[in-house]
Amino acid sequence: MRTGAVLAALAVVGGGIYAVPRLLDDGAAPATGQRFQGRPAQSDADTPEGTAPAAAGKPFTLVATGDIIPYPSIVQRSADDAGKAGEYDFRKILAGVKPLVSAADLAICHHEIPYGRPGGPYTGYPTFKAPHQLADALKDAGYDSCSTASNHTLDDGYEGLARTLEHLDRVGIPHVGSARSAEEAKAPALLAAGGAKVAQLSYTYGTNGIPLPQGKPWAVNLIDQDRIIADARAARAQGANVVVLSVHWGTEWQTAPDEQQKALAQALTASRAADGLPDIDLIIGTHNHVPQPYEKINGTWVVFGMGDQVASFVPADKLRGNQSSVPRFTFSPAAGRPGRWEVVKAEYLTQYSDMGPPFRVVCASCAASDTSLPAAKRSEYARIDQQVTEAVMTRGAGGQGLEHAAR
Repeated sequence: MRTGAVLAALAVVGGGIYAVPRLLDDGAAPATGQRFQGRPAQSDADTPEGTAPAAAGKPFTLVATGDIIPYPSIVQRSADDAGKAGEYDFRKILAGVKPLVSAADLAICHHEIPYGRPGGPYTGYPTFKAPHQLADALKDAGYDSCSTASNHTLDDGYEGLARTLEHLDRVGIPHVGSARSAEEAKAPALLAAGGAKVAQLSYTYGTNGIPLPQGKPWAVNLIDQDRIIADARAARAQGANVVVLSVHWGTEWQTAPDEQQKALAQALTASRAADGLPDIDLIIGTHNHVPQPYEKINGTWVVFGMGDQVASFVPADKLRGNQSSVPRFTFSPAAGRPGRWEVVKAEYLTQYSDMGPPFRVVCASCAASDTSLPAAKRSEYARIDQQVTEAVMTRGAGGQGLEHAAR
């Protein structure tokens, strides 16, 4: 049973709540900015909506998943699953990981691509456009927020960026990493779980050479070490007890973190506030297509790269792009550090974009021992689980306390 809740993801500046432009053109209700929403923790049932729980704090779990990239074959699968002309249903694609996502107190996705206009066309590499019904499936799966800063954020220009955020607003999923105003760009996604306020930040290394929209340099958050630290400290000043950084970085198809990843991870985890405590509590990486290692650096967990959650690579040399890890961290109030939470348990599960047919995303580590599945399928999932585990553990995370989970 989920016990966390979304607290806020507003662009709030000078006491004003900034509405966003209405770009929905499919008959959906207009968005009016990200509102306070979500279910309060059971122990905080009497807390007024939109306010932080007053409880002293209790442990909560945070799950994250990798890049969502609906290639044309996946879009077609969603159309087939919908069974009605002009409709797209991604819920069956994600049904295999819904139990894992919805069971977490907080669940974070990485929204790699923009939504196209209703009715399409929907396109694949190199410039992606997906049906907006994906947002409905993400909400159904149980995601509490999504990072949106990636090298594909501007694939459909500023209009596609804004359309994507409108639909995430429509289904009630906070987002961070791209923005429709300078004010929105300054605001983290603010979540709540276990009595803690959790701030999520998101940045990308670039936008595939597509320039930032003219007059809108704030549209996509680009990696800048000083800005990331400043934003983390600003989130603390706004009351965040935990700061989670989603970062789109690294070298594609490379399991080992590259020099930029290692240097930035070292600098960010070493950054300390005036009280000597870390500015950032967790770093979660995307972009590489393949699972990368986990490592505790300066006492802070870094997931260099989860790999793609939703992808459909066919060439033999790219099949690893259909594999990913799912980090699950348990945070608990830190003894002797009022207002701070710390990771007390670090786990990972493994995930697989199973080409089928039909195409489905499954929890490989959950299904590897499922006796209801054919032996050949269990063997396939066990092999995927082992391959992802090898990547995750390549920098000694097992010796640092990382545990493999099957449920």
